[in-house]
Amino acid sequence: MSTQADVEVSYDVSNEFFRLWLDKNMNYTCGLFEGTDNLEEAQTKKLNWLHAAAHVSPDKRLLDIGCGWGACIEYMARLKGVRDVTGITLSRAQHAEIERRGIPGVAAQCISYVDFVPEKRFDALVSICMMEHIATPQQVRKGEHIALYRDYFRRCWEWTTPGSWFGLQTILRNRVPRNREHLRDIGWVTYEIFPGGLSLRLEDIVMAVNPYWEIMEIQTRREHYQQTCAEWLRRLRDHEGEVRARWGDKVFVDYDRYLATCVTGFENHYQSLAQYALRRVD
Repeated sequence: MSTQADVEVSYDVSNEFFRLWLDKNMNYTCGLFEGTDNLEEAQTKKLNWLHAAAHVSPDKRLLDIGCGWGACIEYMARLKGVRDVTGITLSRAQHAEIERRGIPGVAAQCISYVDFVPEKRFDALVSICMMEHIATPQQVRKGEHIALYRDYFRRCWEWTTPGSWFGLQTILRNRVPRNREHLRDIGWVTYEIFPGGLSLRLEDIVMAVNPYWEIMEIQTRREHYQQTCAEWLRRLRDHEGEVRARWGDKVFVDYDRYLATCVTGFENHYQSLAQYALRRVD
């Protein structure tokens, strides 16, 4: 799995850097562009879908696994009235941002999911593009990934009460590029921007959820993630001068290449995105 050092390569460039080109709440995952071309609205629609998938209500205890800078847990607490929300992240910069927000009813821990031991069980789970950090490319090549994913789902089962639902979102890897430049760029993103992790295949989830969770719904959102990344890229380029001045030319060049590669990847079906509604097997 990704180490804390790996995660901090991906997410600890600077909170202010990410604030420049993400939406105002700092969602760093695919938005849902249904009936809108506005990134802020698309991210809210994504969170609303996951809220419904996890069957969250104000009286339920909710856990967000890999909570990022707190966009989802803040949405659940402030907009949906959930009174008891916990988020975990392995990024110290993300945890600091959550603490800065001071969200009522929200507790956050900077901890790996493998070390997390809740005091009480949760009634609902959400996890947005965190599973990509569970298995390294080397572990996938060795065929060890399904067991690691199944262990994750086992932990999620143990953390929850009977009748719980789980709103899950993962990036998918679909086709291997036949274009050498595209293949080189995707490999570069894998090892330079997100070291220690790898996106999943849809069948990985189908195999690994058993015997702990039942898949009740799957939605694929490839074109939505293409549009999300294109908007991030546009916003990054709008701030090119500031990024180069504050964080250096390399940061701008690397992130420009990374986001452009993502747009290409989703456009060409190299990558996709899936959202799942999972029900606990009791």
